[in-house]
Amino acid sequence: MSQRALRSHRTKTWQRSGPLPGPGMHRGVGPIFLLGRNMAASGAEPQILVQYLVLRKDLSQTPFSWPAGALVAQACHAATAALHIHRDHPHTVAYLRELGRMRKVVLEAPDETTLKLLAETLQQKNIDHMLWLEQPENIATCVALRPYPKEEVNQYLKKFRLFK
Repeated sequence: MSQRALRSHRTKTWQRSGPLPGPGMHRGVGPIFLLGRNMAASGAEPQILVQYLVLRKDLSQTPFSWPAGALVAQACHAATAALHIHRDHPHTVAYLRELGRMRKVVLEAPDETTLKLLAETLQQKNIDHMLWLEQPENIATCVALRPYPKEEVNQYLKKFRLFK
C-alpha cells in the first residue's frame, strides 16, 4: 500500500506525528492481521480485547492520601509496561493496531496484600501481567494485564469492582 493510501486510512481521532512507517517497520504483522481483515470482510466481528488494570484503592485514603494524579500515573506506568513487555504477542499487536477501539477496565484492590496475591495467582495461571512497583519505596501499586479476550481472564478478576 502506498504512503498516500495509508494516510487516507488513518482515523480522524488519532493522527500520527512524523512520517508513516515503511514496509517491514511493523512488528508482528502477519497471519493475525490477515485474519482480522478477512473477518471484517466477511462481516464477522473481530475478537474484542480488553486490558485490565487493578489499582490499589487504599493509596487514595488515609494514611497514604495520594492525589488522584499520582494514582492515574501508577495505572499508566503499569499499562504501558505490560504493553511493552508483551508487544510481540498477537493480542497486543491487534489491540494496538486500532487505537480508537482500545478498551481498558480499571478495577480496585483494597490493599497491597490483595494486589500481590492477585499477581501471584496470575503468575501461577500463566496470565501475562505486570506488577508495577513504585520506586524507590518498592510499593506495589497496580497490576496490568496485557490485552486479553475478557472470557479468558474474568474468572481471576470477578471479585474486584470498578475503581471509584
